[in-house]
Amino acid sequence: MATPSFSIILSLLLIIGVGISQSEARAFFVFGDSLVDSGNNNYLATTARADSPPYGIDYPTRRATGRFSNGYNIPDIISQQIGSSESPLPYLSPALTGQRLLVGANFASAGIGILNDTGIQFINIIRMPQQLDYFRQYQRRVSGLIGEASTQRLVNQALVLMTLGGNDFVNNYFLVPNSARSRQFSIPDYVPFLIREYRKILMNVYNLGARRVIVTGTGPLGCVPAELAQRSRNGECSPELQQAAALFNPQLMQMLQGLNRELGSNVFIAANTQQMHTNFITNPQAYGFITSKVACCGQGPYNGLGLCTPLSNLCPNRDVYAFWDPFHPSERANKIIVQQIMSGTTEYMNPMNLSTILAMDSQA
Repeated sequence: MATPSFSIILSLLLIIGVGISQSEARAFFVFGDSLVDSGNNNYLATTARADSPPYGIDYPTRRATGRFSNGYNIPDIISQQIGSSESPLPYLSPALTGQRLLVGANFASAGIGILNDTGIQFINIIRMPQQLDYFRQYQRRVSGLIGEASTQRLVNQALVLMTLGGNDFVNNYFLVPNSARSRQFSIPDYVPFLIREYRKILMNVYNLGARRVIVTGTGPLGCVPAELAQRSRNGECSPELQQAAALFNPQLMQMLQGLNRELGSNVFIAANTQQMHTNFITNPQAYGFITSKVACCGQGPYNGLGLCTPLSNLCPNRDVYAFWDPFHPSERANKIIVQQIMSGTTEYMNPMNLSTILAMDSQA
């Protein structure tokens, strides 16, 4: 009896081993803005940068990396969860060569939006058409390493993260009173316009080979410390920005569901990051935060004005702050968000969470 039992255990170990090696081999591509930028803007002449202290104060190297975080950002934490050997490097990093290309690449750039006129004040940033051009260039480079057929398979089997939309409100429509876009559109008309433009971007990503794309919504835009500092009298969220998020996120979900129906496959996965953020904004203590209104690093009311610099106020314990700087979650908040991406119910992840995707794809 011992021999069959041993062979069963050996078989199980082999299956587990194969599963692990497959998950490690899965490439990861990231597109979007500062919530997911891992340092591309370090290589650009732009003011949208996070390459000086105290950014990175809790990163393993204790150095600023270009991530808009005190430590890890969302792509880093997802990489850890899916068993990657490392996070995908910024596409502009000189270190992204050879075998490291097979891990994937991060094309995100702080300041950009769905629209090409979003973030024009930052001048030299990688807008979405350029991010997609870099993705094409990436595929040509990888084809030179492993051949076209293997490259197509790598891209088809990859996980893709797409984070866009917040800047189209914060750094476009609401950037200044009577902005060009606010004169052109009311918010109820601007949102469908954004959704139509976003749909084009997502179809381009699909046509470039992506088959598993997590698309995050915006957070509760009116509740970030930057907006509280500029628009709030008593710490209440900005109703105009909250209205924008409340219109944008459901329409984004509907658009993604429509795309999946057209494609006959669950290519696009909606991550309800508005609800994820709202949970710890409305009840920070339940998540171990002492505040969701005051940024850890900044100045002025709610530490919400200006940039996070060595001269800013800096909280001693980043783990008890939901926001690291006036706009971006702390590393600990990012971990809570990724936990919901991994295992959240359909309230958070529709039509399925990332753990379900990984389990399904390992059977394919």
